[in-house]
Order: sequence, then structure tokens, then C-alpha cells
Amino acid sequence: MKDTISLLKESEAMLEGHFLLSSGRHSDRYFQCARLLQHPDRAAEALAGVAERLRADMKTGKLALDAIVGPAMGGIIVAYELARQLGLPGFFTERDDTGAMALRRGFQVSPGMRILIAEDVVTTGKSSGESAAVLEAAGAKIAALACVVDRRGPGLPLAWPLYAACTVEVGNWEPDNCELCKQGIPAVKPGSRKIQEPKG
Repeated sequence: MKDTISLLKESEAMLEGHFLLSSGRHSDRYFQCARLLQHPDRAAEALAGVAERLRADMKTGKLALDAIVGPAMGGIIVAYELARQLGLPGFFTERDDTGAMALRRGFQVSPGMRILIAEDVVTTGKSSGESAAVLEAAGAKIAALACVVDRRGPGLPLAWPLYAACTVEVGNWEPDNCELCKQGIPAVKPGSRKIQEPKG
């Protein structure tokens, strides 16, 4: 079985340059996981280790899950694939007309339902936090977070246990402290979420 980094490289899903991330931060690498996840066999292989660790913790009682939810767009296929491997329901949150994360399309959670939030890439956990707020408001409990790539920088903790297919150290800066901006290298915005462009 290939490691996730190899699968990302094979899929041309790991890009190098100067990127404006959907979190608002800047980075020298960008992970376009959709290029990996478009291949069902690679998606299954990349997430097999995550599913195995989740299954092991569920077996010992360390973790309990009732469903898996992925924030749209990046988390949808990840949630589906993990749900398939674990034999659980999988669905997604998405942004409404105001841009706020919402639970739509008839998806429902019940009070006390234990949820795993699934993402493609975790940088700050912003999308996960928005989804968690919606799910918790409906009575669910967030048990953990899973992702393909954990690319958080130092000092960026999460509110839940994280199960990542791979952890990658990359340049990850606030816009006013970006090393690449200081060098005058233009940033590109490859993500799907609309964000406010930096001033200046």
C-alpha cells in the first residue's frame, strides 16, 4: 500500500508556489485533494489508514461514532469514503445563500448523535468549526476530526482529536507576516471558498 504523500504526488495534488488559502493564511504549498479524490481507488487507499485507526479506537471504546459529516466541498468525498469503509451514514454541510454553513437537503442529526467531521485539508480548522457549530446547535456531539492532509502550523491546536492520513510541514503564515510576500512573489488563490483579498 502506498503512503498518502506518494498518492498526492502521483495525482499532482501537491502544488508549490505562493498561495492564498481559504483560511486567509498564505503558504508555499497547496493541496488540491480533489485531484487525488477523483480516483476512487486512490481515495480508498489514502484513507484506509485513517479508517483503520478510527475502527481500532471504536473497538476499544476510546471513540464512538454514529455518522460522518464533511463540509462542502472538500469534505464530501472524504466523508463518503470514510463512511463507506466504516459502515456508517455519511453526509455533508454546505453554505447557504448568505455564505453561512448549514445542514440542508433533508440531512438531520438527532440529540446526542456522535459525529466525525471529515475534511480534505486542515489548516486552521475553520470549516470544521463552522460545521461543528451547526451540528451542535442541532444537538449533535463532535467526537473527532479526520482529514487527508494535516498542514497546520505551530500553535494551531484543534478542539477535537485529529485522525490524519498524513501530516505535512509547510510554510503557513498570516498575510502580514508572509515570507513570500516579503520577497515580492505574487500570491494565487486556488481554493473554492470566497475570501476577502488582503489589502495593500
